[in-house]
Amino acid sequence: MSAAETLPIFTSGSFHLTVDRTALLKALAHCQGVVERRNTVPILSHVLLEAWGETLKIIATDLEISLVETIPALIVAEGSTTISASLLFDIVRKLPEGAEIELKMDGEGGSLNLLSGRSSYDFACLPSGDFPPITEEVETSTFKLHAAELSRLIDRTRFSMSTEETRYYLNGIFFHPTEAGSLRAVATDGLRLAQAQVELPPEAATMPSVIISRKTINEIRKLIDEVADEITISLSETQVKFTVGSCVLFSRLIEGKYPDYERVIPVGNDNILEISVKAFADAIDRVATMSTDKLRPVKMRIEGGILSLSAHRQEGGQALEELEVHYTGAPVDFGFNARFVLDVTQQIESPTLQFLIGEETQAVIAKDAADASALYVLMPMRV
Repeated sequence: MSAAETLPIFTSGSFHLTVDRTALLKALAHCQGVVERRNTVPILSHVLLEAWGETLKIIATDLEISLVETIPALIVAEGSTTISASLLFDIVRKLPEGAEIELKMDGEGGSLNLLSGRSSYDFACLPSGDFPPITEEVETSTFKLHAAELSRLIDRTRFSMSTEETRYYLNGIFFHPTEAGSLRAVATDGLRLAQAQVELPPEAATMPSVIISRKTINEIRKLIDEVADEITISLSETQVKFTVGSCVLFSRLIEGKYPDYERVIPVGNDNILEISVKAFADAIDRVATMSTDKLRPVKMRIEGGILSLSAHRQEGGQALEELEVHYTGAPVDFGFNARFVLDVTQQIESPTLQFLIGEETQAVIAKDAADASALYVLMPMRV
């Protein structure tokens, strides 16, 4: 068996079909985040349309990520062509709801005609033979995960993904099985870390550890919002494939070794601070407004049952707020990037946020009081 299989492209200079506007619009919307509109290769700004049997297949790729969606259509003549993804999407979305769309292309003229009611549009096309082939590798691991579980893993961690291109291996989420029988997702940018986990599906027990890129994470997150059942995840040596209903998303995995993230999770943080999430987030947001520094640093001091939050403006002025908290440790001072703290508070579903605190120079662990399966690590900063 070969290591990879190229999905065939049905090449023809003509085709004719009728399709429902709602189905076509939904598929084209899925393609918008994949297609590279400013790519120097014109064909990559196009989607491939393949009419075959009783379906229309719509394919988009940027060479790193590929999306294949199949929708029902009335096929009069089978064939294929490519067309500007953004232009076709803009026209289709502006057609009236419930419209029926007829797509027709005759011969090798390089023009596609769209008819809907009394509307008619002609689009310039590029040959389907020029569209890059979609390669599907032989799968080494396949398992199913409920949409709600995958969305939870992504939402709890993706805000900590790095955007620094020099450390490309941090520009995504690290997924791996744990010895305790969990599927764990981890993201870090070196200044903060987010970790979440769900029960490991039995079929995933032998899955490899993989890093899935930021763009892929964002695109699959959009897709799983539309389904309520299980998603099939297939892994190979260099590729991940998500099957979400009638849509299949292929992506290259990020190559490289993910750092030993467990080394940055502090141990011995025995002092526990418990605070209302809403009151804390609102106070942080107000106080940070006073700071003119781009990092929006906020100083925190905990003493007894009082948490003091303060920030200063370089040109003068300061903010101070105090909140009642539950805390039994020794007095402690530390500073944090306000945006990082607010990102964490947005993940907390319980009314109460917990901070596990050690020495002033140590990282702090944040937890949802009602969810022990996720944790967040924040590195302190000088204020």
